[in-house]
Amino acid sequence: MTAIANRYEFVLLFDVENGNPNGDPDAGNMPRFDPETGHGLVTDVCLKRKIRNHVALSKEDAEGFKIYIQEKAVLNRTNEMAYKAFEMKSESKKLPKKLEDAKKITGWMCANFYDIRTFGAVMTTEINCGQVRGPVQLAFAKSVDPIISQEVTITRMAVTTEAEAEKQQGDNRTMGRKHIVPYGLYVAQGFVSAPLAEKTDFSEEDLELLWNALINMFEHDRSAARGIMSSQKLFVFKHSDKFGNAPAHKLFDLINIQRKVGSEGPARSFKDYSVTVGSAPTGVEIIEKL
Repeated sequence: MTAIANRYEFVLLFDVENGNPNGDPDAGNMPRFDPETGHGLVTDVCLKRKIRNHVALSKEDAEGFKIYIQEKAVLNRTNEMAYKAFEMKSESKKLPKKLEDAKKITGWMCANFYDIRTFGAVMTTEINCGQVRGPVQLAFAKSVDPIISQEVTITRMAVTTEAEAEKQQGDNRTMGRKHIVPYGLYVAQGFVSAPLAEKTDFSEEDLELLWNALINMFEHDRSAARGIMSSQKLFVFKHSDKFGNAPAHKLFDLINIQRKVGSEGPARSFKDYSVTVGSAPTGVEIIEKL
């Protein structure tokens, strides 16, 4: 596959309704937020996980589209596959001494695992497959407005043990709590580097799969805890060459999100916002994917 020849940036707008978009395990799984401003946060790791999950579902482990970082994976076992492919023996924590052999090992991992050639990976474990810097990177997503974290009490009409049942004299109820955001609109910003894509062979097909994942990654990631999460808008900035024609932060500033005139009270829907896009500078094309 031929690597992409253009630099890209992108802006994804997604929202959550009565759900927890990204709980913080160090804070009782409360939705993440900036304590100084109250704006909600979703980590880049969370978004990459959803992209990986979508690719795994849509490609069904097809050749060249396996996922390296997946639940319950044993990375040494996965790394060993590259050495077996070339009938090489791995040395403890070291790449092959010959540069050509080392490139073969790392190249095999890029060719077979979508998330490695997309996001990169540190594969310097006991079975060393090298280190890859991926062409696609995301920043933390941040909510447009401050969020409110609401704690909701829930009831399970059952208990776990006989002792609990005896203590409740047959009432058999278990009380619990979960955190939700009544509504939040989040903005995620991302970057795609063509020079880095050349090093991992990140192709046009891979890029289209990325756009598809960003648009559809919430559709098969439903749970009671997440409420209703939806991708609402995806703007892509395509540069005319691989090094780019404008600074990324200037392009991000072209996306203007405001509360609609006449919209009173807290926002409870994407319809409460208006989204406008400024004029692209010379050498940059703005593509609205969603």
